[in-house]
Amino acid sequence: MSIKLLINLAIPNFMSNIPSNIKFLRKKKGLTQQQFADDLGIKRSLVGAYEEERADPKYELLTKIASYFDVSIDDFINEIIDEKWWPKPKGNQPNIRVLSISVDKDENENIELVPLKASAGYLNGYADPEYVAKLPKFYLPMFKQGTYRAFEIKGDSMLPLLSGTIIIAEYVENWADVKPGDTYVVISKNDGVVYKRIGNKFKEYRKLKLFSDNPVYKPYEISGEDVLEIWKAKGYISTHLPTPAPEPTLESLTAAMAQMQRSIASLQGN
Repeated sequence: MSIKLLINLAIPNFMSNIPSNIKFLRKKKGLTQQQFADDLGIKRSLVGAYEEERADPKYELLTKIASYFDVSIDDFINEIIDEKWWPKPKGNQPNIRVLSISVDKDENENIELVPLKASAGYLNGYADPEYVAKLPKFYLPMFKQGTYRAFEIKGDSMLPLLSGTIIIAEYVENWADVKPGDTYVVISKNDGVVYKRIGNKFKEYRKLKLFSDNPVYKPYEISGEDVLEIWKAKGYISTHLPTPAPEPTLESLTAAMAQMQRSIASLQGN
């Protein structure tokens, strides 16, 4: 018995996913049943029959449909594909991460910039060389070793860094190298692009605890399965220049002295 025949015999056990998967992916592409049928070279009535579970597509057509939507045949048959679905890494190996880069005319790696308006698209295109090639890019000679990317951040969760600051970060290939207490740009399916301080050592498919430097924001956890990329912050670019520290006043000096005395008393009491 051929491998293809074995697959054909197995398909009916999972057919319940296929009608909804076809319908979801077709609508996501903005296609009518007729347009989809024309692209596949089949009758429109067949598309309706497949989506309404009145007929089952043959294996050859299933592979053609999966390829058309750029989905693995395994995911197409076994997974429920909807807004929450995310494709498995190529080869079904979750530890493999694909990183796309671009280089300048001298073969130096560029620093690609992910501006705020491109953050949503980055979730889908981060591993796509064509997408990455279209991002704005620049080169800084002080960042020679490693692979770097720049991310524009928003919000006030990481004050004193203000919204609009650009974080320059180095790609973390091995997530076990993440150091608690350091700041990272974390790319995840649900939260998108965030700049946070990581609070724990990372283990694949475990929880990752994220902290904001602004104490108004509470720490939260994300699942390791949701994490797509981690970048370690190495520097930043901002149009907000630092202001000089205020001159000390008698009141501030008195308060500082009182605090120091309380601290000393507390240490002596221990």
